[in-house]
Amino acid sequence: MSGVEFRGVSKRYGADDAPLVVKGIDFQVPKGTLTTILGPSGCGKTTTLRMIAGLDAPSGGRILIDGVDVTTLGPAERNVSMVFQSYALFPHMHVLANVSYGLSVSGVGKDETQRRAHAAMDSVGLKGYDERLPSELSGGQQQRVAVARALVLEPAVLLFDEPLSNLDARLRRSMREEIRALQQRLKLTVAYVTHDQAEALAVSDQIIVMDAGIIAQAGTPQQLYERPASEFVAGFMGEAMLFPGTAMADGQVQLGPLRITPRHAVARGPVKVAVRPEAWALLPAGAQANAATGTLAATVGKCAYLGNVLEVTLNTELGEIFVVSPEVERWWRPGDAATLRLLGHGISVVAA
Repeated sequence: MSGVEFRGVSKRYGADDAPLVVKGIDFQVPKGTLTTILGPSGCGKTTTLRMIAGLDAPSGGRILIDGVDVTTLGPAERNVSMVFQSYALFPHMHVLANVSYGLSVSGVGKDETQRRAHAAMDSVGLKGYDERLPSELSGGQQQRVAVARALVLEPAVLLFDEPLSNLDARLRRSMREEIRALQQRLKLTVAYVTHDQAEALAVSDQIIVMDAGIIAQAGTPQQLYERPASEFVAGFMGEAMLFPGTAMADGQVQLGPLRITPRHAVARGPVKVAVRPEAWALLPAGAQANAATGTLAATVGKCAYLGNVLEVTLNTELGEIFVVSPEVERWWRPGDAATLRLLGHGISVVAA
């Protein structure tokens, strides 16, 4: 069985001549895997998730869940559960009542409801929290209640809409690890929407990058990071900066004074080189050139200390370059001369 499948699905709001928000997309969320739908605000990712849930009806195309056409079915008929960005917990109900709610209104017997609710709470680490109110819980605990409430319905598909955006950075990292571990342990089919590239890379089996209602690229996290198919994907994944370059007859790419050996064959002619901040080695002025790649003279514009790394902005003949350096013991001041050298990772070449 195939999990979730979109076949030529489109969506517009309003009249028939209104612009399409989602433009005839095709993709699959394989059963038992986690697929992240990633993209900037307004790209159509939340609309796509809402169409899986049945909260929005598509304007065209078909949606299948486990091989069954659910295009015209409502949310209650699809066997899906959704965890919203706001968690949407009932503030006057304790944890057990919140988790049990979906079963109670579905007519499931009291004993069975209690058994399944406690099992769902145990699976997300909420054993013993039965009588707590949402206001008595931390943000991470509220997130777990929302996940348990979705899990208790034993859905065919579990949907997450920006589930970590309300949490601080440390808790976000912890919760994304918990969600991923839970998905793998229970072999859940999950569609997960976020705008955070690091979050998508950390939790996904598959990432679908959307841009203005279309799918710009779909693949594994490694495929999207190392072999982006377009300038948009290269620039969106990992804060890459794009520079014009030239693919040479010998298979190398010339980028100003630097020469790059791309990971895959590139047609001769103009290209764009996506370079991520961690791809640069930041060295003192006049540092010896690497015979394979060469070096780039630079002048420091700004430097920020983040504890484990420095964030340095430099001016070069290629333009302004943003660098993340692990060499925190070396402080750089505005106006300092420096040398940049490419390390060989975090570089992608795409067609111009």
